[in-house]
Amino acid sequence: MTNLQKKSQWLIQHFKKEWQIYVLLAPAMIWFFTFLYTPMYGLQIAFKDYSIFKGIAGSPWIGFEHFQTLFENDDFIRAIKNTAILSAYNLLFAFPAPIILALMFNEILNQWYKKGAQTIVYLPHFISTVILAGIVITAFSPSAGIVNTVLGWFGVDPVYFLSKPEWFRPIFIGSGIWQEAGFASIVFLAAIAGVNPSLYESAVVDGASRWQMMWKITIPSILPTILIMLIIRIGNLLEVSFELVILLYQPATYVTADVVNTFIYRQGIQSGQYDLAAAAGLFNAVVAFILVMTANTISKRYSRTSLW
Repeated sequence: MTNLQKKSQWLIQHFKKEWQIYVLLAPAMIWFFTFLYTPMYGLQIAFKDYSIFKGIAGSPWIGFEHFQTLFENDDFIRAIKNTAILSAYNLLFAFPAPIILALMFNEILNQWYKKGAQTIVYLPHFISTVILAGIVITAFSPSAGIVNTVLGWFGVDPVYFLSKPEWFRPIFIGSGIWQEAGFASIVFLAAIAGVNPSLYESAVVDGASRWQMMWKITIPSILPTILIMLIIRIGNLLEVSFELVILLYQPATYVTADVVNTFIYRQGIQSGQYDLAAAAGLFNAVVAFILVMTANTISKRYSRTSLW
């Protein structure tokens, strides 16, 4: 019996023995194949002069012409710049927020107060992006918004926040933190719960304060979790939260708000340039892949913590 036959026989026996697991796994695999892998067939239109009437197979190949067009397009260069800036702000402000929140929750001794506070900060995660955008628009309204109302108490004239390019990024980052920081802190709270209690007991015997225990025990203990979440966040940097951007931005704020995904939306859906939009999407995916591979390699080399 050859090695191939032995492996085939082993696979058949293994499937017969563990078939229940594969049945449970099947819906997820079907979803991934249908919505993530099957659409990859359409990526070839990024290298074609695509026509709806000719179809993907019938459209002629034009090589990298669309990519050349993209990098000669000032709007696309602006979108890349805005995506990079918003991603950097997200990494700088939004990523540490749930970690800080988890550390703060861990220091609360009153369990009733802790549970109530956690419930309050978790709730925004379950608000849809459309409703969140509506709340932001209402809050920053120049006529009846609570922000301008408070400013009016101090004699400040109404500010049209959402139509001013310089205010888009702070509002976008702030609303994202408000919506997701609480729910994202669950992962870090779970990691903190796994820290060996004897470490804290030893620190108390040595006279360490709660601040010293947090810096010397808690944070180092959850560092592997922080690095894993950082790698995942880096892989999603270019996504930026397309839905919230497209609900909040307007032509007046394109200079700071237009990102790669909104550029793809306008080119593909509104202008019907599916091939150009596919090229932009492929570029986005390749850059994201390079980022996550680089982050994983660096983390594995210097901390021995990685996704794979």
